[in-house]
Amino acid sequence: MEFIDQAEKVNILGVGISAINLDQAVKIIVHWTEHRQKQYVCVTPAHGIMDCQRDANLRKIFNCSGLTTPDGMSVVWLLRILGYRNVNRVYGPDLMESICQHTSINRRLRHFFYGGAEGIPEILSEMLRIDFPHLNVVGTYSPPFRPLTAEEDQEIVAQINAAEPDIVWVGISTPKQEKWMSDHVESLNASVLIGVGAAFDFLSGTKKQAPKWIQRSGFEWLFRLANEPKRLWRRYIEYPYFIILILFQFLGLKSYPMRSELEYENDD
Repeated sequence: MEFIDQAEKVNILGVGISAINLDQAVKIIVHWTEHRQKQYVCVTPAHGIMDCQRDANLRKIFNCSGLTTPDGMSVVWLLRILGYRNVNRVYGPDLMESICQHTSINRRLRHFFYGGAEGIPEILSEMLRIDFPHLNVVGTYSPPFRPLTAEEDQEIVAQINAAEPDIVWVGISTPKQEKWMSDHVESLNASVLIGVGAAFDFLSGTKKQAPKWIQRSGFEWLFRLANEPKRLWRRYIEYPYFIILILFQFLGLKSYPMRSELEYENDD
């Protein structure tokens, strides 16, 4: 069977979600690095789709990505209801571990970690090297929480390019990481940028990750809310509204056009 370096995107409230599973995502991303294809990957739960309802530019970023993966069981279940039976959750920490495991066999693929609080990307690198001793990490950088100046941005682009990574992992939370990837995919020489949000904190051990059974149950959001109520309550309070909008779309009461990258280019 011929290998396909993309995945079909399915319209969920106007956002194209890739009908894909973890193994397929790993194969596609590794294929991009081997063929020097410049892409970025958005790892997207329901709250990311909801952010797109308020921000047309963010929706454009998701729809122009190489992959926008289903990170969240509610999104996975929606895709399965629509007939995509082979879809599984492509969760940021799992994607990072799977690609690191795959690429540690061949040290030619080089990784850069951009994100997390001060010291976190270095701890993350050390933790991953324990599990994958041959992992080739060529650099780390923890950006400030404030916006970078133009000069600072140029400096970090030069730092990343000097390290010559194949993959840049971006962990600065949604929607900042998606906007950062879209803004930098052309100026960075790396093949692939992958936004994985809290994976930096989870895999470095600085934040507690939900047990696997909770992740599979679809209630990971409740676990995270219980651990970080002040930071996350605004994100998850929208979930009932998400369900209502999905029902409107599925019942044909409201349409949500999903524009392709080519359609966006024709507007420019």
